[in-house]
Amino acid sequence: SKIGKYLNRLLRPFADNIMKSTTFRHEADLIKKLNHYASMEHRLNSTTLFCTIKILNFNVLDIHKNMIDTVAYVLQDHPQTTNILKHISINTIKNLLKIFLYNNKFYSNDKIYTFTKGSPNAMPLTDTLSNIYIFEWQKLILKNIKQNELFGRSKDGIFFTWNSSNDELHTILETIEKQQPNVRLKIFIGSKVQFLNTCIENRHGQLYTRIYHDPTSQSYALPYVSGHTKVKHSHWLRSALIQAACVCSAVDDFNEERIYLELTCLVNGYSLRFVERHVQHFFDYFNANSMRYSMDQTTYDKFRRQWFDFIVMQDDLTDKMEKLDSTDNLIHLNYFYDFGPRCQFNQQFHDLWDHYFDHHAILSKEKSKIILTTKHFHSLNAFLTQEKSTYQVQL
Repeated sequence: SKIGKYLNRLLRPFADNIMKSTTFRHEADLIKKLNHYASMEHRLNSTTLFCTIKILNFNVLDIHKNMIDTVAYVLQDHPQTTNILKHISINTIKNLLKIFLYNNKFYSNDKIYTFTKGSPNAMPLTDTLSNIYIFEWQKLILKNIKQNELFGRSKDGIFFTWNSSNDELHTILETIEKQQPNVRLKIFIGSKVQFLNTCIENRHGQLYTRIYHDPTSQSYALPYVSGHTKVKHSHWLRSALIQAACVCSAVDDFNEERIYLELTCLVNGYSLRFVERHVQHFFDYFNANSMRYSMDQTTYDKFRRQWFDFIVMQDDLTDKMEKLDSTDNLIHLNYFYDFGPRCQFNQQFHDLWDHYFDHHAILSKEKSKIILTTKHFHSLNAFLTQEKSTYQVQL
């Protein structure tokens, strides 16, 4: 709904701002902070425990009244909201939230239902409201954690370190569950845990991390993408290689993950040339071609640090893009693409845009950003072709 979109554009920057210090943006951000905790601050001891909490009902946390009251309380508790909310009163926001939450209905089996908790998962505002609610709820945990511990959350998952007894932590979390029974939790405590797509282990005071593959998921499966699949899977492979370099602390694990990614592409029909080109580009980015065949841990550690720095720059760019988007200065354009010099077309388009809008008050290069996205033009044969059977690879 338009009200939902408006509220999300209003509240999302505020939520991102207050949650920044306790948020893991992605796996690389988690590992970077863990490395700093363990190697730079030397806080990881042989007895340090890791705790992960999965919030099972993230999108249906509480009844509408309590959700609205919690959001209003958090807004009032942060004076910096005055500028972010664009002079919209908190009472007005509460009234708009009432309209949005109490009027979400859906139809099923000849009956009309209304939400008593939460709202449709597909609506961005649902995540924003849940994030604000959990931000307030997680203070129950934070007040029991020492300041020198690492704590962070990624949507419905929480991770933190613990340097006291296991029993004490269990007691604290059980008390929190009794105080707030509406938030349903799945808790795991140990020296080895899985969080996001990473396996994190404390090996006698040494941090060990690697990519985690869910054993219940199909192996060697490419993610489903819409649009031009080859382009999207090219981006996926590069991102997966970067993630592997950042997450895997041991060079052996990185090479194993790289081979797994290469096999995934080959099993799903991509050519060896496609795989070789992208993997080679990954190593050539930092002139580290020798790293592909090296098993030297010191060289690999240097290679990892370069990718961590790269991720920081990418995150800064993402923040700038989101800021442009929030001010309606980020323009998304799509065009059909089947084959040909795509990069050349994109460059020519940007050159023409800059030529005609160079001095425009809104559309100039300094004021706005153009994102070009390709769409695949499916032929009738593509729609009627029978899906290929799944290949099984024995290793």
